[in-house]
Amino acid sequence: MTSVVVVGGTQGIGRETARYYAEAGNRVTLTGRDGARAATVAKEIGGNTTGIALDLAEPHGIAAALADIGTVDGLVLAAIDREGNTVADYDVDRALQLVTLKLVGYTEVVHALRARLAPDAAIVLFGGTAYYRPYPGSTTVSTVNGGVTGLVNTLALELAPVRVNAIHPSFIEDTPYWSDRDLSHVLARTPCGRLPQMADIVDAVAFLLRNPAVNGINLTVDGGWLLG
Repeated sequence: MTSVVVVGGTQGIGRETARYYAEAGNRVTLTGRDGARAATVAKEIGGNTTGIALDLAEPHGIAAALADIGTVDGLVLAAIDREGNTVADYDVDRALQLVTLKLVGYTEVVHALRARLAPDAAIVLFGGTAYYRPYPGSTTVSTVNGGVTGLVNTLALELAPVRVNAIHPSFIEDTPYWSDRDLSHVLARTPCGRLPQMADIVDAVAFLLRNPAVNGINLTVDGGWLLG
């Protein structure tokens, strides 16, 4: 890798991914909805890191936001959102925002950067295990993450030889969202005896970007929770 773009790189896994590639000497562009925060995070990470404003939920502005980016060797679409929309109490606006962010927004980023993707570039999308293991309130989340699995297939076909894969993490123990929650019930059903950490997810992202023979894969990183 020489040039890596991390969409959703101001916090959590996206930020750790951006840090990983910056520390390895790559040119990194990270995005966030707030341009000032993106610039601050880029400065904190250091190296050859730039932060820009980009809102996936506003897809008409994505191409302009990415206009100054040159050749891209690695693209990580790590921006996520969470909402507890149920069928019984369905909020159409919240559902539309999540669907737009992950499916339309992800695709528009790829569309905007398509001509600047290096021939041996690779893309990693973020889904989540809710697509096969739903929970109360995950109606939209499960549906959208299921859509990511299909998006991987069509993008891998349309963008060839550029590789496209997705990663589907489960509960990540040391993220701010989960660090103060009781996940003992999940741990009890995780055969490897530990929950995924952010470093594990970053390592999986690096593998998917690096390995030239891995394409069209939806990689689950959950410690074997599916088996528990």
